[in-house]
Parts: sequence; C-alpha cells; structure tokens
Amino acid sequence: MGVSMATEDEVTQVVDADEFATISSRASSGRSDKTRQDIIDAAGQLFAEKGFKATTISQICKAADVNQAAVSFHFGGKEQLYIALVRRAYQIGLEQVPVPQWEPGTPASQRLHDFVLAFLRRCVAEREPRWPCQLIMREVIEPTAACEEFVEGYVRPDVVLLQTILTDLLPAGFPESRFRLIAGSIIGQCLHYRVARHVIRLIEHEEVRYDEEHLQGLADHITAFTLAALGAGPALSV
Repeated sequence: MGVSMATEDEVTQVVDADEFATISSRASSGRSDKTRQDIIDAAGQLFAEKGFKATTISQICKAADVNQAAVSFHFGGKEQLYIALVRRAYQIGLEQVPVPQWEPGTPASQRLHDFVLAFLRRCVAEREPRWPCQLIMREVIEPTAACEEFVEGYVRPDVVLLQTILTDLLPAGFPESRFRLIAGSIIGQCLHYRVARHVIRLIEHEEVRYDEEHLQGLADHITAFTLAALGAGPALSV
C-alpha cells in the first residue's frame, strides 16, 4: 500500500489556504456586523425624527449607504427593523442607567428618590446617542406594533418597582386602582420635563440645561412633592 507524502511547500499551501479562508470569513463577518450597525444608526435616527410611517426603506438605505437587500437580510423588513430598534432603544437606556439596587432596609423615601432620579436620567438627560430616547418618546405618543413589547420589556418592570416602593409608603389596604393613579402622577411629573422642555424654555426665557446637578434638583423636588402629597413626608416649605 503506497503512502503519499506531501512536500513542505504543499503543506504550507494548505495551511495558507486554511488561514485565508478563516481570515476571509472573519472579514466577511466584520463587514456584516458593520452593515447591520450602519442600518441601526441610520434607521434609528430617521425613525426617531420622522416616525415609522413617514420613514421609508429607501431613505434608510440611502442614509446607511447600503442596498435594500441588506435590510431584509439583517432584519426581515421595515416593521421588524422598527421593532428591533425600539427594543434596542430601551436596552440602551437600561445599560446607561441601570435599575437602582438597594440594601435591605433602605427607606422607601430614599428608594423613591433613586427611582425618580434614574427615570429622569433616562428620559430627560441629554445622552448619546440621542435617537433611542427620542424613539421611545415617539412610541409613547404614536404607538405602533412595537408598543406591546416596549411595555412588557421596559414600562411594566418600572411600574412594578414603583408600586413596591409605594406599598411601603401608603397605609395597608390602599386601593390598587389608587396605586396606579399615584404611579402615573409620579411618572407624569418626570415626563413633563421631557415633553414640555421647549415650552419651559419659552416660559423661563432661557435655555434649560438638564445636567446632573439640575436632575438632582428635579429629583429632590418631585420626591418631596410626592411624599408631602401622600402624607409620608413633611409639608412643602419655602
């Protein structure tokens, strides 16, 4: 039985071919990842500015400098792309501003303050990239098929967390329907500084800066106002 022995040059050629295939595969994967990210960046900005209906695949592809087949390949279509972007938008918010964690025994008033501050940091602060927060606010005002997932993945956990804080602030037997109303009032106070920022600027005749110092002040006010309204804190004073 004959044994075929490869020469050193032949072995080198085989190794080089394998390495070339590996490098090519990695390069292709890298290009694919870049294309996907380019689509996300372009579509996120357009959807945030124009909304789902007014944004076309052609506009997205032009902004991302990709062909239309790339959107179908990576996301399946316009609606799937939009849903993926809404999901990514609230994930970015959670990554940049994680849900507060507390040591056992932390007073409910402190937890309320921390919750409010985290909410303000997510929805009011000017964070980069800007499109995730803009897209989320647009989804709240103009809900689409993505709204259900947004609520389950982002809104409901916040509501549950806030209700656990309120449970420790309110007397036993407090009606559940009132819990929801109070939670809505707290969230509404926070959102006011997002949706009415232009009106606030015109009223105050100056640019409103939502830096960390300002957010801390807003959190202090909303917390004190809420605690006073619930009878769980001192009355507001000058």
